[in-house]
Amino acid sequence: MAFTEVEVKEAEAAVHSGANNEDLFRLGLIYSTDVEDRGPDFIEAHKWFNLAAMLGSMPAKAYRDELVMEMTPEDVTAAQRSARDWLKKNRELLQQRHKEAA
Repeated sequence: MAFTEVEVKEAEAAVHSGANNEDLFRLGLIYSTDVEDRGPDFIEAHKWFNLAAMLGSMPAKAYRDELVMEMTPEDVTAAQRSARDWLKKNRELLQQRHKEAA
Protein backbone atom coordinates (compact mmCIF):
# COMPACT_ATOMS: atom_id res chain seq x y z
CA MET A 1 0.00 0.00 0.00
CA ALA A 2 1.49 3.30 -1.05
CA PHE A 3 0.91 6.46 0.93
CA THR A 4 0.70 9.89 -0.67
CA GLU A 5 2.66 12.99 0.26
CA VAL A 6 -0.63 14.45 1.54
CA GLU A 7 -1.01 11.58 3.98
CA VAL A 8 2.58 12.03 5.13
CA LYS A 9 2.02 15.77 5.68
CA GLU A 10 -1.19 15.06 7.62
CA ALA A 11 0.58 12.52 9.84
CA GLU A 12 3.50 14.90 10.44
CA ALA A 13 1.09 17.73 11.28
CA ALA A 14 -0.66 15.49 13.80
CA VAL A 15 2.67 14.72 15.47
CA HIS A 16 3.63 18.38 15.67
CA SER A 17 0.29 19.44 17.07
CA GLY A 18 0.52 16.97 19.95
CA ALA A 19 2.83 14.01 19.64
CA ASN A 20 1.35 10.78 20.90
CA ASN A 21 2.44 7.22 20.34
CA GLU A 22 -0.36 6.54 17.84
CA ASP A 23 0.67 9.41 15.55
CA LEU A 24 4.34 8.46 15.83
CA PHE A 25 3.45 4.83 15.10
CA ARG A 26 1.45 5.90 12.02
CA LEU A 27 4.48 7.72 10.63
CA GLY A 28 6.53 4.58 11.22
CA LEU A 29 3.99 2.55 9.26
CA ILE A 30 3.97 5.07 6.44
CA TYR A 31 7.75 5.12 6.08
CA SER A 32 8.08 1.34 6.49
CA THR A 33 5.81 0.66 3.53
CA ASP A 34 5.82 3.13 0.68
CA VAL A 35 5.46 6.84 -0.01
CA GLU A 36 4.54 7.84 -3.54
CA ASP A 37 6.01 4.62 -4.96
CA ARG A 38 9.54 5.46 -3.76
CA GLY A 39 9.71 2.38 -1.57
CA PRO A 40 10.21 2.14 2.17
CA ASP A 41 12.55 4.39 4.14
CA PHE A 42 13.69 2.11 6.95
CA ILE A 43 15.74 4.81 8.68
CA GLU A 44 12.75 7.13 9.00
CA ALA A 45 10.46 4.24 9.90
CA HIS A 46 12.83 3.07 12.64
CA LYS A 47 13.03 6.62 13.99
CA TRP A 48 9.26 6.98 14.30
CA PHE A 49 8.75 3.46 15.67
CA ASN A 50 11.51 4.12 18.20
CA LEU A 51 9.85 7.35 19.36
CA ALA A 52 6.44 5.66 19.57
CA ALA A 53 7.95 2.77 21.54
CA MET A 54 9.51 5.27 23.92
CA LEU A 55 6.00 6.59 24.59
CA GLY A 56 4.71 3.10 25.33
CA SER A 57 3.59 1.62 22.01
CA MET A 58 4.25 -2.11 22.12
CA PRO A 59 3.38 -2.60 18.41
CA ALA A 60 5.93 0.10 17.54
CA LYS A 61 8.57 -1.74 19.56
CA ALA A 62 7.83 -4.96 17.69
CA TYR A 63 7.90 -3.27 14.27
CA ARG A 64 11.13 -1.44 15.14
CA ASP A 65 12.75 -4.71 16.19
CA GLU A 66 11.67 -6.35 12.92
CA LEU A 67 13.08 -3.48 10.85
CA VAL A 68 16.51 -3.94 12.39
CA MET A 69 16.73 -7.24 10.52
CA GLU A 70 16.48 -5.34 7.23
CA MET A 71 18.93 -2.58 8.16
CA THR A 72 22.69 -2.22 8.30
CA PRO A 73 24.27 -1.27 11.63
CA GLU A 74 25.04 2.14 10.10
CA ASP A 75 21.38 2.62 9.18
CA VAL A 76 20.29 1.75 12.72
CA THR A 77 22.80 4.26 14.09
CA ALA A 78 21.49 6.92 11.70
CA ALA A 79 17.89 6.20 12.75
CA GLN A 80 18.76 6.40 16.45
CA ARG A 81 20.63 9.67 15.90
CA SER A 82 17.65 11.06 14.01
CA ALA A 83 15.30 10.07 16.85
CA ARG A 84 17.57 11.75 19.42
CA ASP A 85 17.71 14.91 17.29
CA TRP A 86 13.92 14.93 17.00
CA LEU A 87 13.63 14.54 20.78
CA LYS A 88 15.97 17.46 21.41
CA LYS A 89 13.96 19.71 19.10
CA ASN A 90 10.55 18.57 20.38
CA ARG A 91 11.15 17.95 24.08
CA GLU A 92 8.66 20.67 25.08
CA LEU A 93 5.97 19.18 22.85
CA LEU A 94 6.39 15.78 24.50
CA GLN A 95 6.43 17.26 28.00
CA GLN A 96 3.25 19.21 27.25
CA ARG A 97 1.62 16.08 25.86
CA HIS A 98 2.67 14.09 28.93
CA LYS A 99 1.14 16.71 31.26
CA GLU A 100 -2.14 16.64 29.31
CA ALA A 101 -2.31 12.86 29.54
CA ALA A 102 -1.71 12.84 33.31
